[in-house]
Order: sequence, then C-alpha cells, then structure tokens
Amino acid sequence: MPELPEVETVRRGLARCITGARLDAADFARDDLRRPMPVDAVAALRGKHCVVVERRSKYLLLRFDGAREPVLLVHLGMSGRVFVDELHGRALPPWRSHEHWRMRFGKLLVRYVDPRRFGTLDLIDAKDLASHPLLAALGPEPLGPGFTPDHLFARTRKRKVATKGLLMDAHVVVGVGNIYASESCFRAGVRPSRPAGRLTREECERLVAAIRGVLKRSIAAGGTSLRDYVGVA
Repeated sequence: MPELPEVETVRRGLARCITGARLDAADFARDDLRRPMPVDAVAALRGKHCVVVERRSKYLLLRFDGAREPVLLVHLGMSGRVFVDELHGRALPPWRSHEHWRMRFGKLLVRYVDPRRFGTLDLIDAKDLASHPLLAALGPEPLGPGFTPDHLFARTRKRKVATKGLLMDAHVVVGVGNIYASESCFRAGVRPSRPAGRLTREECERLVAAIRGVLKRSIAAGGTSLRDYVGVA
C-alpha cells in the first residue's frame, strides 16, 4: 500500500502539473471504487481551476476555486496510481487497463489506475473538510508541529499495545506505515514489541526524531514501500 512518502511524491508531481490549470472534463469508466463516487458532481467542476494540491495523511486534496471551494479527496488504496499524459492533437488516448477515471486539464490528462479498486474519490465543500468521516479522527501529521514528544508520550500512557502498533495508529499520528514504523523503532533503539505504556519521555523524543528523519529521507527518495512504486508518471 502506498504510504505517506509515496502519496507525498504523487502530490508534488500533481502540484507541478495542474496547479492553476482549468478542469475541462472529468470522465468515468465506472461509478464506484471502494465506495460510490460522486460522478455527476465531479463532472460539474468543469471550468473550475485547481488552485492547490495538498495532502492530509494518505489523502490527496485537490482544491478548486468557486463559491464553495470544492475539494476533491483522492485515496490511492492498495494499488492505485496516478498518471499524467500530455495530449497530442484532439484525439484522446484509449483507456488504460483498470483505469477508472480521468480528468483533462488543458493539454494534460490525469488518469487514475487501480487494479484492486480499493481507492476513493469524493467531493467535499472546504468548510466540511475537517468533519469528513475519513478525516475527522486523524492524528497529527508526523512532519507537522502537532507531532511532538509530549504528544506521543501522552498518547502512550496506560497503553498495553506494542510500540510499533501504536505508531501505526492513525489516531495517534498519521502516515507511519509498517516499514517506516519498524525503521523508526530501530533508529530510536526501541524494541517494536515493547508495550507503549512503558516508554519513557526520552524514548518518545528519540522516536519522534527518528520518525521525522525516516520520513524525510523516504520522501527525498520518492518513497520506498513498494519495489514497483512510481509517482506521477
């Protein structure tokens, strides 16, 4: 499954391509993935501009202009990928295998390909974003100011769960998947199976520093979770 560094790689690639671009069309090969997609509402975004591409946890957030400031929420699921093709001439290329939706931004075609169909596409007004069921209960970003040693220490108190399991809990901190949790524990000198409630404040400081360092290096490398992973192609 693409983890935070992989999703951040995709975000940066999309941001370079479509920030400021106008959506000319949105087309769908089906009306659902893991859950139903609001195909008519997304298609109605035609003519609006993508003002910024953000990320919250493993979700891509494509913000558009307009009265309600609509936001496209995209999750890649286990096997989803985003491709950006440059259009040559008027003819659109044929649909790729397992391609479920595509969006045209001028001469660029953004395609979503997902063999397992575990991804998500939703449309939310900006004012409702924080309360969206997929986002409301998420913990702080590991590279943001909210993820501090004090925060981690407080969330470990009286917890019997293994340290690695706690680090992978998105209610505690988002985006620290299996590989990154293991590497962070190793770098911090903390046994992954140790009950989280036994962590000292100093160990929490080392874990926060290790998580930040591991994720920053992984983002710089374009992600490391899957051998065949690619960002925006």
